[in-house]
Amino acid sequence: MTEQERIVQLRQELHHHNHAYYVLNAPTITDQEFDERLRELADLEKRHPELADPNSPTQRVGSDLSNDFPTVAHRRPMLSLANTYNRQEVADFFARVSDGLGGEPFEICCELKFDGLSISLHYEHGALVRAVTRGDGVQGDDVTPNVRTIRSIPLHLAPGTWPDEFEIRGEVLMPWSSFERLNREREQREEPLFANPRNAASGTLKSKTTAVVAQRQLDAYLYYLLTDDNAADAGHYELLQQARGWGFKVSREMRKCSTLDEVFQFIDHWDEARRTLPVATDGIVLKVNSLRQQRALGMTAKSPRWAIAYKFQAEQQSTILREVTFQVGRTGVVTPVANMDPVQLSGTIVRRATLHNADFMQQLDLHTGDHVLVEKGGEIIPKIVGIDSAYSGQPRGPRVAFATHCPECGTPLVRAEGEAAHYCPNDAHCPPQIKGRIEHFVSRRAMGIDSLGPETIDEYYRTGLIHGIADLYDLTADQLNGRYGTRERSAQRTIAGIQASRQVPFERVLYALGIRFVGETAARTLARHFGSIDALAAAQLDDLLRVDGIGVTTAESVKSWLADADNAMLIERLRAYGLQMHISHEAEASRSNRLEGKTVVISGVFERHSRDEYKRLIELHGGTNSGSISRKTSFVLAGANMGPAKLEKAGKLGVDILSETDFLALIGEQ
Repeated sequence: MTEQERIVQLRQELHHHNHAYYVLNAPTITDQEFDERLRELADLEKRHPELADPNSPTQRVGSDLSNDFPTVAHRRPMLSLANTYNRQEVADFFARVSDGLGGEPFEICCELKFDGLSISLHYEHGALVRAVTRGDGVQGDDVTPNVRTIRSIPLHLAPGTWPDEFEIRGEVLMPWSSFERLNREREQREEPLFANPRNAASGTLKSKTTAVVAQRQLDAYLYYLLTDDNAADAGHYELLQQARGWGFKVSREMRKCSTLDEVFQFIDHWDEARRTLPVATDGIVLKVNSLRQQRALGMTAKSPRWAIAYKFQAEQQSTILREVTFQVGRTGVVTPVANMDPVQLSGTIVRRATLHNADFMQQLDLHTGDHVLVEKGGEIIPKIVGIDSAYSGQPRGPRVAFATHCPECGTPLVRAEGEAAHYCPNDAHCPPQIKGRIEHFVSRRAMGIDSLGPETIDEYYRTGLIHGIADLYDLTADQLNGRYGTRERSAQRTIAGIQASRQVPFERVLYALGIRFVGETAARTLARHFGSIDALAAAQLDDLLRVDGIGVTTAESVKSWLADADNAMLIERLRAYGLQMHISHEAEASRSNRLEGKTVVISGVFERHSRDEYKRLIELHGGTNSGSISRKTSFVLAGANMGPAKLEKAGKLGVDILSETDFLALIGEQ
């Protein structure tokens, strides 16, 4: 068998195993065996770039390439459904359908209403060619690269009777397990938590890098098939069963009902049983099953007359508030947390609920011992929505007041004018803030010291090995080796990571310092504008405000941070340890405005530099990187095996294509 034939064979096998695992829930090989075959395929594809296929199983892992999302018009509008919240409105819908059909018998297809992001998938010749979000119903965003990472969506269909061209619509979801893991990770990084799986799925699908989408393990259920050659009286339910046979993940929790009583039975069953599902649902969708009857009933301006959504009521439980505790984050923000008697809510045991801030607490007027109503509904983060009026006549305990002092270090809390949060200003000596800053400093996008995780940092801090960021550079392998010398390899790896971080460029060092409101983009902007930490420290507020993209809040935060004596001492210590406190002379010498005002798209495989290095060179010479070709694209930097779709689009739009050699000559690099 040739390598080319092996590539085809592996792709077919891996597509089959993906479907067995993610759709049928019946894997036939182990994870290790799957990964071994995937690695083999990836190696073969590297040796044969001429056989690149955007629908290869290797593309499901995503990449670090940035995506922009072009707007695409829907061939058929994606209308929203009218909502109903009670049984009488369901009965009214049933009666309207009967009247609209002149008393003709009809069936209602009852389906679970998945709480995710609507998506339209287009297939040609059995292959996925385009995935578009609902948008405004008339047009949406083309998110095809991100959707290709969702393993339950087939990239190539198994042989079958599928039409040569069709559209199938569904819902992109984040399973509860993926959502809970994601929020735990965000909580550790002190990033805002997603309120529910729908928000998380939506944010993920719009991520600029497909690697992020792949990591978050989205899922998808398909619920509506559209083709040009549907039989005149085909059934919606029957078409979806066909789609399942083609390889699509279609919910098995569907039922055809002929009477209103059967519809109510379905609703009543799933109002309880939905709590056991692995994904979020927020209601039931009722659709007239016959496509002929759907056409006869027609549409209103906003929604079809042949379908309606019944929304479940949010689940509430009553429990007792025992106390409110306060947590301190990396930036010093203090968050109140309600501690309650355990109560089961939407399938999980809830003991704690976030109270957000002092204003939120004041609105609730909480007292210790209150019977409170806790709600989750579609939200995984429990929230107290009020006091249970059934216990209103009982005596109440002391009113819960917001903390006046930091629960960790005792420092009086402050609240800036116009802000909702209280925070501890003692950032130099407050343990959670110190450890949080160290965790941020070593993170991958900052200094990239991967061997130091939160638990390790906590241990080093607790045992006195480190008291702050700069102490990392005083550590030795002997100190980390353990009492009995059992950690030699991990100690050497940690020290090597710390040593290597001395070469991290200035813009990432600036981001790693953890200045409030200075994220990656602001750090990069400030570093490139001022060139060094000394120039930045000497800048006046007006100087900072003249920097494009830097607002008053960020400018004031930078000025305040750099004026602090402890922070000035930290910078000097880090400088003495060899960290980069200015843009290197080499980078500065090679900077130019040759690409100023130009937007560049990178495509293909290169010999002289990596993709990331070319991105850096484009920015270094004043240009802007983009992930997709549009009329705004100045030119495409094309390596070997440029994607045929991009090549065709560049030709249609008249966008110039530069080779690697031409580009390097343009920026003056020989």
